[in-house]
Amino acid sequence: MKIFTNSEIRQIDQYTIEHEGVTPMELIDRVARAVTDEITARWRTSKPVVIFAGPGNNGADALAVGALLAECGYKVHAYLFNIGGNKLSTECVVCRDRYMECPGVGITEIIDTFMMPELQRNLLIIDGLFGSGLRDPLKGGFSYLVQRINESRATVVSIDIPSGLAGDWNPALISRDVIHATLTLAVQHPRLAFFIADNAELVGEWKLLDIGLSQKAAAEIKAQFYLVEAPDVYRALKRRPLFSSKADYGSALIYAGSYGMMGAAVMATRGALRSGVGKVTVETPKCGYPIIQSTVPEALYSANQGEMYIDRMRPAHQYSAVAAGPGIGTNDPTLRALEELLLSSKSPLILDADALNCIAIKPSMLNSLPMLSIITPHAGEFDRLFGQHTSMESRLRKACDVARHYHILIVLKGRYTSIIRPDGKIYFNSSGCPAMATPGSGDVLTGMLAAFLAQGYSPEIATLLAVYLHGLAGELAAEEHGDYGVTASDIADNIGRAIKAIMEPIR
Repeated sequence: MKIFTNSEIRQIDQYTIEHEGVTPMELIDRVARAVTDEITARWRTSKPVVIFAGPGNNGADALAVGALLAECGYKVHAYLFNIGGNKLSTECVVCRDRYMECPGVGITEIIDTFMMPELQRNLLIIDGLFGSGLRDPLKGGFSYLVQRINESRATVVSIDIPSGLAGDWNPALISRDVIHATLTLAVQHPRLAFFIADNAELVGEWKLLDIGLSQKAAAEIKAQFYLVEAPDVYRALKRRPLFSSKADYGSALIYAGSYGMMGAAVMATRGALRSGVGKVTVETPKCGYPIIQSTVPEALYSANQGEMYIDRMRPAHQYSAVAAGPGIGTNDPTLRALEELLLSSKSPLILDADALNCIAIKPSMLNSLPMLSIITPHAGEFDRLFGQHTSMESRLRKACDVARHYHILIVLKGRYTSIIRPDGKIYFNSSGCPAMATPGSGDVLTGMLAAFLAQGYSPEIATLLAVYLHGLAGELAAEEHGDYGVTASDIADNIGRAIKAIMEPIR
């Protein structure tokens, strides 16, 4: 699914109006009906409704919703901000007049001074102050109003986006006064802001409302941002031919583990084995031999010359994919071994965990990364590599610059794990759950990435497949073990089920 910028959404709106015979008022009516249907399905008419409407079309949407809710039997009072008078959009004037014709509704139009109403916790507040095109932080009375709404702990439904939040990149609005929505009802397309961790408590639950905007216009826009969903993975996964053998599915080499950290090697190997690779070789220091052989007997074992840690990573051109990092540590011999691997490799590598920490110690190694290599940092590892960041938005912007500069892919892990490509496109993952915040989860993902790359998928497709299926495997594990009881082994054990769930429609 494409995630459009504010300007792109305006293009789609305008195309719909100009080429598909729809007026702006008809679009507002569609939004109002969809929002009203959602509200009436969730809350009874006994819940009092308060509307805060701005002077633009977001306010028009809110007033149109108010009129429909009043018809359904809700008690509604609207506060319409028309500061200075004559500031309302044409559509907002129409919606105000329609609203005022409804029997039993209340309205306060604010032209100069505003007396703050008492906001009780039992209210349902409809937020229609400002839409996604907001450019400047809220200030003055609006800032105070937002603070009071948030303090009330009332149920808040925001239309399109919580007021005060930018739909696009906007550092000026980070950590400013923003409505904390219980539910955000986005019109037709999700907003970029929904997928940035900084905004999670602001957006709350979000849902898309289909109001019939032009699909043709949306299809013609070449977006920068995307949401990866099950149909995308379904289309990318290859069906296995009946006449095939393990030789057809590649070979992966994983450098992992050190004394006391051999579990990371086990998790990465399990992740690879469950993802369909033809052959997996895991290389650990010699102390890992009995652990690997007893826990993952399906894998081939290669003993590094180091006893307690890896001190050599030889050229590995005979493998379809090579991954390094889980549990290897950051001692000097291991760091030098990693540098040797980077300098000798011509094909994309997968680097995670301690491989990234080694590079953070010696950043010049970034210049030796083969093109289209995949690095998989979480926020802490990313900041160790590329400097401290105070927000996920700034981290993503930096990741775009880094991916372009080094021509690599970055898998920035977290909720809505983001895959940043060298061309600047960002793919947000839709699968996963809080149960996956468990030791070894990232190691499983490293193995999965190695497996899909080894099978001949491009780095761009391998990242989409591995990240989505990793998240889906976590969801399946949580169905059995709950949010508290999932281990990395559970995630690995559910990879096969995840792939099966995606591919079942093919059969």
